[in-house]
Amino acid sequence: MSQSRSEVKQIKVNGIREYATPNLVRGLTVYGEKLVKLDDEEYRIWDPFRSKLSAAMRKGLRDFPLNYGDKVLYLGASTGTTVSHVSDLVGNKGLVFAVEPAVRVARELIENVASKRKNVIPIIQDARRPESYFSVFGNVDLVYCDIAQSDQTEIAIKNCNNFLKNEGILLIVIKTRSIDVTMSPHSVVVRESEKLRKNNFHINQTINLDPFDKDHALIHATYSRGNIR
Repeated sequence: MSQSRSEVKQIKVNGIREYATPNLVRGLTVYGEKLVKLDDEEYRIWDPFRSKLSAAMRKGLRDFPLNYGDKVLYLGASTGTTVSHVSDLVGNKGLVFAVEPAVRVARELIENVASKRKNVIPIIQDARRPESYFSVFGNVDLVYCDIAQSDQTEIAIKNCNNFLKNEGILLIVIKTRSIDVTMSPHSVVVRESEKLRKNNFHINQTINLDPFDKDHALIHATYSRGNIR
């Protein structure tokens, strides 16, 4: 499929407006999503209950940061649901370095997504060890972090220090119950935001992902190397 531009569309399906991405691999779905034809283009409906990034858009994400040709480091790729939509958006000129430590899950990522999309590079490694990502080259435009670990913010910061360009974007899903079950979800998000501020990030927006993902938030932040804000 030839692309010069990739962008999220709003498409009405059965009277309901849905977000969708241009299908990089025509005719193929990744997780059973609906395919829709529009203006000689094929789009994949982006389910907000299956993808936290889609949920964030539904909840008012401003300044959508993904562009055609971008290089993305994706931490916590899982089976590739959101990875596949990111792949659609960065297009044939972009790259998605998809990090997933679980071998069984990574096998699905490879079979269902990476084997069919040349712009997805699977990395079977622990995100705590970015120095072991031998497939990543140069700086990336965006780091997306969706991992269920108590130190997920520290992991994201370490990866950004290794690979994110100056003024690049971090999108991090704060899974509050994975971080601290003794604190209120709001307090956890505030604490994790402060960690980012102390490590060269400017917080652009924080989005509560309820009702799509309970006790989850997404933080959109800009990274400035060596300039603590």
